[in-house]
Amino acid sequence: MLMRLYRSLLREYGTQRWWPAETQYEVVVGALLTQNTNWRNVERAIANLKKAGALSPGKVLRMRRARLESLIRPSGFYRQKAGRLKLLTRKYVEISRRGSPPARDELLAVKGVGKETADSILLYAFGLPHFVIDAYTRRFCAHHKLFESREYDDYKRFFESSLPRSVPVYKEYRALIVEWGKDLRNRGAP
Repeated sequence: MLMRLYRSLLREYGTQRWWPAETQYEVVVGALLTQNTNWRNVERAIANLKKAGALSPGKVLRMRRARLESLIRPSGFYRQKAGRLKLLTRKYVEISRRGSPPARDELLAVKGVGKETADSILLYAFGLPHFVIDAYTRRFCAHHKLFESREYDDYKRFFESSLPRSVPVYKEYRALIVEWGKDLRNRGAP
């Protein structure tokens, strides 16, 4: 059923080619900054970091917090996100030095990194098969009467056990679900 819906979405919306980033670290930054905001605001914050020549782990870690806050302000909750971005950047540097991808629990241990953010980083930055769940995914499941739960991990297990364990499929499916959700919203559906 899920693969049939996947093929249907692919026919309707075409290949989405997510995540829009030039570097692995940019994906990590975007995953954190997108919390509680829309992607356009994240793009503005990332553009500010790029314009300032500050979109690198070393520069973010050395930057005064007030400066970082001003650059990421468009993403909202900029004071909180600045502190959390520094914590996540330290973890990213540690992972990079180690040379092996992070475990999900390792990312979840970073203050401010929840399940959706961790799974986004694992999937889009590190290319690991972790399906990302968000409000669009829940709506998609309810709309198609696929599955319903209150728990993030229940949805994650549902998708991961029903799909081939494939990073490209996970990436594309998530992007297609988001596109479907936006399309539904634009058509005035609840």
